Amino acid sequence: MTLTETHIAKTLEKPIRFQEYAVGIFKTIPTKSAIKKAIKKQLIFIDGIVATTSKFIAGGEKIELFESEKSSTFERLKLDIEVLFEDDYLAVIYKPSGILVSGNKFVTIANGLAQNLQKSNQQDAVKPQPIHRLDYPTSGLLLIGKTSSAILELGNLFQNKEISKTYFAITIGKMNSKGIINAPIDEKESITKYTVIQTVKSERFGFLNLVKLNPKTGRKHQLRKHLLSIGNPILGDKEHFLEGKVLNGKGLYLHASTLEFMHPFRDENILIFKDLPKKFTKIFSIDIIT
Repeated sequence: MTLTETHIAKTLEKPIRFQEYAVGIFKTIPTKSAIKKAIKKQLIFIDGIVATTSKFIAGGEKIELFESEKSSTFERLKLDIEVLFEDDYLAVIYKPSGILVSGNKFVTIANGLAQNLQKSNQQDAVKPQPIHRLDYPTSGLLLIGKTSSAILELGNLFQNKEISKTYFAITIGKMNSKGIINAPIDEKESITKYTVIQTVKSERFGFLNLVKLNPKTGRKHQLRKHLLSIGNPILGDKEHFLEGKVLNGKGLYLHASTLEFMHPFRDENILIFKDLPKKFTKIFSIDIIT
């Protein structure tokens, strides 16, 4: 057998079963089911002894993962994720455009989280999970829960509209300097506040606008549908567009730039922002405005 990964257990307030502790400590086997398979195949050793599901971890143990030359290797997702904030409970990461948050595909943000985040030392630590969604073509900040209680509390913050999100988009056509769009989506109340930051003339589209967006609700494709509803679709949108006004090959010009919320387990206001992608700054020479 070949040694592939080594982990030194962190000190815990209370010992927990290895099967629970091991979720997320190895980059190549991030899931609970994969851990169980590796234990069954005797590929994991704790302080030089073959691991069992009933073994308790207290801290300081040397945990080694081996790869059997006779068995197939674990499928590995090599996905570098930019982490902008992380603690024992949650993380905020950057999702590039052109990648799914989750789903049936192998290459998703959800599948890459365990390889890029530190394992939580909390008793209810779980495989890191995205708390909300960003569309496949949208770039920007994504909030991640690392424990069962954090996932629950962060979900409640979203439901109670206690998480403030700011997006930037480049839109097509002449716009009012600011406004509120309240067109229902799927017969549900939907509200978006917008402010035009800058406008430039465009030979093909007439005008292009850098727009700051603050959604007050979270409907699917809300920003894209709302901007189309007032005649100003987002540049690069191939689903919600005006005839003859589609830009191909550059992706969607929609970016989730800012997240602000009260940390559910610490008396601390969290404010994270991510600068505009280069494709934005090629059209508008302006720093991000939080």
